[in-house]
Amino acid sequence: MKTRALRLYGKNDLRLEEFELPEIKDDEILALVVSDSLCMSSYKAMLQGADHKRVPNDVAERPIIIGHEFCGKLVKIGKKWAHKFHAGEKFSIQPALNYKGRIDSIGYSYQYAGGDATYIIIPNEAMEMDCLLPYNGDGYFGGSIAEPFSCVADAFHAMYHTVPGKYEHIMGVKKGGKMAILAGAGPMGLAAIDYIIHADPRPSKLVVTDIDQTRLSRAASLLSPAAAEKLGVELLYLNTAGMTDPGAALLDFSGEGGFDDVVVFAPVKQVVELGDAILGKDGCLNFFSGPADTGFSAMLNFYNVHYARTHIMGTAGGNNEDLAESLEMMSRGELTPAVLITHIGGLDAAAEATANLPKIPGGKKLIYTGIDMPLTAIADFEKLGESDPLFAKLDALCKKNNGLWNAEAEALLLKAKGCEA
Repeated sequence: MKTRALRLYGKNDLRLEEFELPEIKDDEILALVVSDSLCMSSYKAMLQGADHKRVPNDVAERPIIIGHEFCGKLVKIGKKWAHKFHAGEKFSIQPALNYKGRIDSIGYSYQYAGGDATYIIIPNEAMEMDCLLPYNGDGYFGGSIAEPFSCVADAFHAMYHTVPGKYEHIMGVKKGGKMAILAGAGPMGLAAIDYIIHADPRPSKLVVTDIDQTRLSRAASLLSPAAAEKLGVELLYLNTAGMTDPGAALLDFSGEGGFDDVVVFAPVKQVVELGDAILGKDGCLNFFSGPADTGFSAMLNFYNVHYARTHIMGTAGGNNEDLAESLEMMSRGELTPAVLITHIGGLDAAAEATANLPKIPGGKKLIYTGIDMPLTAIADFEKLGESDPLFAKLDALCKKNNGLWNAEAEALLLKAKGCEA
């Protein structure tokens, strides 16, 4: 079986290649990938190559397929798993396998398993760890976006608070508490907002900061304060650009006592220090956005650590339970994966897009691996439609859906491009 895949050979060395996959073993599964959402973590893996903790040291000789937010269809099942999976089933996957304590992950560590490919071989450990999950949603893009949602679910589940006078931790965010999401109008921030206003427990007050008004305005139009209010959450979007004292503005919104939960979505020293400064008693700060700089550090107030029991933690990725929860919330219509997606492209656009992710504005860049297409902003469909009937039709379908990507548009694009999905 031939596959076409984007492979990482080392630092800044991504290559789109066609090659033959080996025959699957009895404990493996052959799968067709339809969609993959590009992640900043893949950009970091590209920058670091073998220095990345999840990328093998011999990646130059045994390149890995990059991409870990993907969805597709099972093609051929090894006999070990024939009782549980069947050809033709749609799937999503939790890439962080945590197999026997190892940090190997799909999209970082495997020669034949990654999202930026047409066909892949899913390794036995994915099934052993229940990381291969059925996806029953319309289209495929939602299954790709489920992984980012699982990461924010993990973040909120892993946060904790203490019980005074007892050696006891209460896991999760404070129910009915006050929460700040800093630098949170990007794609992962949108996922966090969407998730936490629908979750249980959820805060009663939520402030989301950013320094980009365009991103904040888009976030407010898609995940509005009015919609959050119906769910019992007072939601405020706050542009901190140019503020001489953003901490004061945030604390003014929180009211007496500061914030119970703070999530930092940018590896920026000033943002981390702002998050620390607004923590209330027993406040929990989650440093969510992993830095590429191994020496990244920031100042923290250890007086408050001692006397106010403030605490710092971090999360990276989710587990299969988080992914299953995200898929279930999608199926109930509580999460809207399309709010994260701003660009659509084909596999031929994946290398350049991955290498330039920090420079490309907007949210998630969704790659359809079975087609060739330049990375294109959904906002540009209308202009392109003046000369290209396909983009005119795609634009109409997105406008019908509040400007968002959708299953109908996906089906039209794949059919027009002759994709076998």
